Amino acid sequence: MKKNSWLLPVILLTASVLRLWSLGSGDTLSDEVLYSFRAIGMLDFDEAAEQTTPLEWFDPHIPSWTKFSFHDHPPFVFAVQHISMRMFGETPFAFRLPSALLGIASLYLLYRIGSLLYGERAGLLAAALMGVTTNHVAISRLGLQESYVIFFILLATYFFLKAEKQKKYYILVGIVLGFAMLTKYTSGILIPVFLTYMLLFRRNDFFSRFVYIGVLCAFLLFSPVFYYNFRLYQAVGHFDFQLSYILGQNPEVWSVQPGKEEFPTLVSRARAFFPNIMHFNSWLFLSLVTISIGACVISLKKNMKEVARMHAFLFITLIWLLFLIIGIIGPSLRFLAMLTPFMILVTVSVLQILAEAKPPNYTYIRRFRLRYIIGILLLFEILYSANSQLLPYPKGPEFWAWSPVRYENYHRGYEELDLWMRKQTDDRMPALAFEPTYNFIGEIHKQSLATDERAGKKPLSTLFVYDKNINSIAQLWILDRLQVYHAWPIIPADTYIKFLNEKGADYFKKAGFAEIYYIFPTENVPWKKEQYLTNIGMKLEQTLTKSGLVLYTVLENKRSEPVFRIYKMEI
Repeated sequence: MKKNSWLLPVILLTASVLRLWSLGSGDTLSDEVLYSFRAIGMLDFDEAAEQTTPLEWFDPHIPSWTKFSFHDHPPFVFAVQHISMRMFGETPFAFRLPSALLGIASLYLLYRIGSLLYGERAGLLAAALMGVTTNHVAISRLGLQESYVIFFILLATYFFLKAEKQKKYYILVGIVLGFAMLTKYTSGILIPVFLTYMLLFRRNDFFSRFVYIGVLCAFLLFSPVFYYNFRLYQAVGHFDFQLSYILGQNPEVWSVQPGKEEFPTLVSRARAFFPNIMHFNSWLFLSLVTISIGACVISLKKNMKEVARMHAFLFITLIWLLFLIIGIIGPSLRFLAMLTPFMILVTVSVLQILAEAKPPNYTYIRRFRLRYIIGILLLFEILYSANSQLLPYPKGPEFWAWSPVRYENYHRGYEELDLWMRKQTDDRMPALAFEPTYNFIGEIHKQSLATDERAGKKPLSTLFVYDKNINSIAQLWILDRLQVYHAWPIIPADTYIKFLNEKGADYFKKAGFAEIYYIFPTENVPWKKEQYLTNIGMKLEQTLTKSGLVLYTVLENKRSEPVFRIYKMEI
């Protein structure tokens, strides 16, 4: 290690820049919002009419067991994001930060795993490759669960490999497996991976007390989710969203299953696998991985027993992960990212063999050329990842110069609306609030308003009206977050018009509002799904302009394209 002691810090520093630079920028239009929104208050509610939750079913008499988990996922990621946002504010930076930090930590774990399996140089190269490859950079910059999942999979794998010689590490395997399952059910793929390997190579370990202590630790850590599902089944006759889907229960309250419809059949999942894996990785990285896997297959033919034993754990892991992705859940970005560290380990094992080869008279030249090739590869991946994630708008042709994974946090223009809304509401409190639909939201409003009063925030008699064509996920984070957690009066255009028609044109003035902001998206930002589109917002804007109301401001994205038109009416 002394000779290369500077390499690991450089690898981690480079990876940190790629993951932390401008981490909070880009629109919040992906599923990360569905976690971060609920993490703010550890509240299992996100305005999803197609996937209601026990809080909505049982309101106002909500059972205490509903606090032990969430209706669609275990609670760990929500809890971590909750703590991060309590520390750094309700911002994309705050809910993405844990993902980035765990992504960096995963590199160190891959270094340790690679060192255990193939030697320290292989471990360093594995960390370097994953540190700069686009797939892992992207998943580390999103507030999704997979950066957590990958971290726990690698940590459990490291302890499992250590348990080969020191059985006490099985206890740590169990503890980590418990946290992994508290993160996401897909982490459970570790169980068949470890069992398969133990059946083939460590049968005697089934008689070790440390294995059963580890199992007990995993069970205890995961017990809140067991309890939640037990009580949920008692109350309504089915388990949570994920388990009920796996078990084929199909409860009526979740007859529409968002996220499960993209890859409904085995054929659709198999067909999408290769296009998607090309979609979410650089072509050069995939070429190297493909060549390396091909080299492993060829070497198997030459020396089946030795090569199979050398790569057994990787082969077993990849087979089970492929079964999970193609056979069950589908090749989305988040799930394909789970393959990345193990594809990299296969690659570095082949490169390590090439580096250690000693052909007569050509050793130095071959090693020099190999280092030169690796250097070019790493430099390309750094530039490719920076172009795909750090630049607001990538340069060059898609696929060859940047990955479409950029669209997961693209700068379309919703970020500008988020910043504008924060400017209007930060350090202020609503002077007026609408009666909420649910009692539990009313309690949140009372607490928020009381906290604002104690902080001495200035009351603001402002109503925000928005065109319902605003993207649903962006609406949840930018507008519904302020309405649900901070009691700000924010309503869609159709509700606004309904109030005027039913209660009179002067209703809002009589209610005490002093001003109204009207927010309309342009065609330069993505709107709601087609079936939700209406022309109510368009008619309202036409009515406002005919009445002589002029534009208050136009928000522009980083390309100077207009993304939102905002009107202001004093009443």
